[in-house]
Amino acid sequence: MSAPAHAAAVHTVDLDSDGWPLEATARGPRPVPADRLLDHFAEELAPPDWATDLLVYVHGWQTRPDSALSAVQRLLALATSQHERRRALYPELTPWRPWTVLVRWPSRSLPSLGGYRRIRDRAHAMSTDGHAARVIGRLLGYLDAHRADPAASGVLANRDGQYLHLVGHSFGCRFLCEAVQWAADAPGATLGWSTPAPPGRPFTVDSMLLLQMAAPRNAFTATFTALAEAPLRGPVVATYSQHDRATGFWHLRAEKRAGIGYAGIGTAPAPVSAITMRGVEEPYPHDVLDHRFVSVDASEVYVRGSGPAGAHSDHLRPESAHLLLSLADHSR
Repeated sequence: MSAPAHAAAVHTVDLDSDGWPLEATARGPRPVPADRLLDHFAEELAPPDWATDLLVYVHGWQTRPDSALSAVQRLLALATSQHERRRALYPELTPWRPWTVLVRWPSRSLPSLGGYRRIRDRAHAMSTDGHAARVIGRLLGYLDAHRADPAASGVLANRDGQYLHLVGHSFGCRFLCEAVQWAADAPGATLGWSTPAPPGRPFTVDSMLLLQMAAPRNAFTATFTALAEAPLRGPVVATYSQHDRATGFWHLRAEKRAGIGYAGIGTAPAPVSAITMRGVEEPYPHDVLDHRFVSVDASEVYVRGSGPAGAHSDHLRPESAHLLLSLADHSR
């Protein structure tokens, strides 16, 4: 089954400063009524039968709505090009037809230490005191529940027909980690990885790719403490680059320690596998990525960028697309 012409379209969920989704009305954007949240998802975000993989992308600091859309479109274009040129690297992605949801949130501030702290505090408040984690968690549960039936669609995928991947950048990684932790109770499992399926969960995510995460190196033991037991079947993969000034210079001053996006994952509830980001023609063997936590040194790849953030937003690279495709391939 071939995807329709609009397959590359990105579907958006816009959150207000409290983390609640907005919908377009005649009077402009308004919060979705609480009793209509799942109906809103059904109206706006029904996964199509032709999709093989469902992607949820959350952007980071200093990102305008139009820039967030351009970023995820760029990443998808890079993945499509990489897949078309080097199909042999992804033998299970036959075919690769992603369907993507972009979650946008108010992340703009002055490019300063005060601005960094402001958005850090907003991201934390939206997830813990606000609604963002629960809303995104319910979105993930909705997408999981509505994955296409492989018997009906002909999609070559797992028992639910489609795979679910999370991709975050910067502070967006925090939203995804909080959202996955918010998942509640019902059995679920996916195939692919050797990690045991988490019991008593409503869905499982097949992979989580955290690009230049804006959080302390010990975040997985100090903040996202439930992630090891969360509904996550595949690995948590986090990139870092020592050319990233936002999570190096600014993060060090704001939080008194370097961020994951600068120095990689420090402590975690399970052993952390440390690898180097690979070139677009070099495969990632299954056993290289088949760990609960994988810290990927991208210091030789994410190098471009000037000003206060440095290479913090240099993640839109073919090498990133290669890593995403490798995770999707090994999820089968």
